[in-house]
Amino acid sequence: MNLNRIQIDPGSQTAWVEAGATLGELYHAISELSRSLAFSAGSCPTVGSGGHIAGGGFGLLSRKYGLAADNVIDAVLIDPSGRIMNRTGMSEDLFWAIRGGGGGNWGAVYSWHVQLLPVPDKVSAFIINWPGSVRSVVELVTMWQSVAPFLPDEFYLSAFVGAGLPECNQTGTISITFKGLYLGPKQEALRILERQFPKIGLLNLNVQEMSWIESVLFFSGLPKGSSVSDLKNRALHSKTFFKAKSDYVQVPISEEGLIGAINLLSQEPKAYVILDPYGGAMNRFGPSDLPFPHRKGNLYAIQYMVEWTAKDDRKRKYYMNWIRFLYNFMQDHVSKNPRAAYVNYLDLDLGENGPAAEIMQGYNPTEHARAWGERYFLGNYDRLVQAKTAVDPYNVFRNAQSVPPLGVQISSKIEKTAVSDT
Repeated sequence: MNLNRIQIDPGSQTAWVEAGATLGELYHAISELSRSLAFSAGSCPTVGSGGHIAGGGFGLLSRKYGLAADNVIDAVLIDPSGRIMNRTGMSEDLFWAIRGGGGGNWGAVYSWHVQLLPVPDKVSAFIINWPGSVRSVVELVTMWQSVAPFLPDEFYLSAFVGAGLPECNQTGTISITFKGLYLGPKQEALRILERQFPKIGLLNLNVQEMSWIESVLFFSGLPKGSSVSDLKNRALHSKTFFKAKSDYVQVPISEEGLIGAINLLSQEPKAYVILDPYGGAMNRFGPSDLPFPHRKGNLYAIQYMVEWTAKDDRKRKYYMNWIRFLYNFMQDHVSKNPRAAYVNYLDLDLGENGPAAEIMQGYNPTEHARAWGERYFLGNYDRLVQAKTAVDPYNVFRNAQSVPPLGVQISSKIEKTAVSDT
């Protein structure tokens, strides 16, 4: 039983998606019935839809349609007592919490009912690479951060920066890769960027018109030669280790800050950053409409990545410390009080639950978890605690960074009692 069934209703333009389905399986199922419908979620096809939606779910259509969680209209949840409920059986706080409050907290979401979204028969997509000096990449990022968040809602333009991108073949070189999706014809896309970002150097030959599902494959990261049907394959991605961290940028990063960060990136070929533009529809949702609070006022998100293979796993500690060093360098250039993070890029460096925390003098689980809870959810953390307390007071559903209920932490005591009783 894979829990990955997908039922699409073309009439209502909605889908029931079992939580075990991957995003690739969902996208492929939509395309089998319609080439003019889509769903707003992430670009990695092997990511599970259940956890992705539970944490918000940002993707290439989010500037047009918001997050995956913004487009949830119902869900089937099994709570810690074993009750099965849909939206009408949940409290308002619980239905709010499951849409962006992180997975593994509230119960087991069996399936999501999502609204599908209209897309043109043809969209325009491109990937363009510019290897060069630190100075030239700094100039491009400087321009990008003043353009990408303010493009038309139909335009998504991200930037990847690193020395490990394919165009860089030696330490000390750096490259920027722009990935663009425009929900419209390529001549419009070219005109928009020629007017607003001429430095990108986009040419007619760089842009391809294709169906939306073909654009999903184009940006999927699947091996060259893959077909649309491969989006359903759960095992096609390369097997690498990685460490990720995240940030939000609310004021354009200064030239000094960019020079420092890109100089660092030029020295480590295993590392890179992804800059995802916000704005558009993301500005039209309030910070407490859902638990995901990173809305108006955020120019873009940063994902810091370092990857390595099994052959290099002996250097794991070095790679993880390296990405932490870059993250620490960036602290003056990103959001503050608190320094925000995206719950779907789970980062245990921010703190965690568990036995080590429970033995601390004066330990209070809800205050301890505030260290990361407020960074993921900002002012929504306390409402999430209330929702958790109501649905799961004994903390049955928990993980290293789950939202704890109010009151005494008793989960570990339950486990010890169960062991002694046997």
